[in-house]
Amino acid sequence: MTVSTTSFTDLTDPGLHATGDPHAVWRWMRAEAPVCWHPPAEMPGFWSLTRHEDVRAVYRDPATFSSARGVLLRPVRLGDDPGGGLTLALSDPPRHKRLRSLMAEWFSTRGVRRLEEYIRSATSAVLARAAETGECDFVHDVAGRLSISVICHIIGVPAEDHEDLFRWTNEAFEAHTSLAAHQRFMAYFIDLMDRREAEPADDLMSALVHGEVDGEPLTEEEILLNCENLVGATENGRLALAGGMLAFLEHPDQWRLLRENRELLPGAGEEILRWTSSATHSMRTATRHTVVRGQEIRAGDRVVLWLPSANRDENVFAEPYRFDITRTPNRHIALAAGEHVCIGGTLARAEMRILFSEILDTVRGIEQTGPAVRLRSIAVTGAQSIPVRIAAR
Repeated sequence: MTVSTTSFTDLTDPGLHATGDPHAVWRWMRAEAPVCWHPPAEMPGFWSLTRHEDVRAVYRDPATFSSARGVLLRPVRLGDDPGGGLTLALSDPPRHKRLRSLMAEWFSTRGVRRLEEYIRSATSAVLARAAETGECDFVHDVAGRLSISVICHIIGVPAEDHEDLFRWTNEAFEAHTSLAAHQRFMAYFIDLMDRREAEPADDLMSALVHGEVDGEPLTEEEILLNCENLVGATENGRLALAGGMLAFLEHPDQWRLLRENRELLPGAGEEILRWTSSATHSMRTATRHTVVRGQEIRAGDRVVLWLPSANRDENVFAEPYRFDITRTPNRHIALAAGEHVCIGGTLARAEMRILFSEILDTVRGIEQTGPAVRLRSIAVTGAQSIPVRIAAR
């Protein structure tokens, strides 16, 4: 018998994720309805998967579960994602792998190692700026500013333009709209694309402009949408960084543990990724008839993977609702798995390691001055704002 979520809640209600308790819902679903039908309303109907094993299996089977029709739920009236097949996030093998190869150098272990000096300098600058202002919003003024600075540097945006890009992305994130709909943002990248066409540089934009997939150059639309996707992904980055700070503020024993033993930093980063799980859901579309835990899924059906649920699965994580920077093993899938494992995973880990190292080295104290406000979103999860006072050493 198919179980419907209407019997207890609407997972597509942003209010649930902002002020409710979605983890209580997911906990029930993992136990009672791990493959659960959500009937259509404003959003199309879809199957919900909440267990770690099932989410991971879908990620690792792109032949059966396609990304090309979209990876996020969209209202029925909007139809499929218009970027389908054009971007790294919205493509399937073999094109996905070939498109990924154009960008891989900048996000590889070697590429990120070359970036570390810049990341450390940018981190130091945002922390100093935040300390000078006294009270600030850690999400916006530290995590957000750092994330956008790093990706802009990789793409090839001159430093003097970073503040404009920061402002435009904030406008889009706060309005919950696509960056592709922000006219000034897109106009800027059209101009940058044209400049790199005439004068290539050692940056990601040049790689996209002058690269080829299957012997053909990318179209202007493909270049722009891939840049938009990369910048848009900084929302997940800022939420993970800010969520890590909030976790430490709420669990001061874990901060003391990290301060006393810096060797725990890599593991702390993995636990922050699991704990925050900033991507709330990821969607796939079945390309053929299949069965998951005895439930038939037809070709064309949408399947939604709830990542915060998978990363609290009691069958995988001991005491999953405890923030523990010594957790091992930590088989989270906050950055996906398989072909679509996040290309920026190594970069995200480096940013996290450097940010918290710099805080330990240069900040005397961080005091939360008010309650954190959670986002109203079903796409990303975390704090919209965390008011803090940062005191420099």
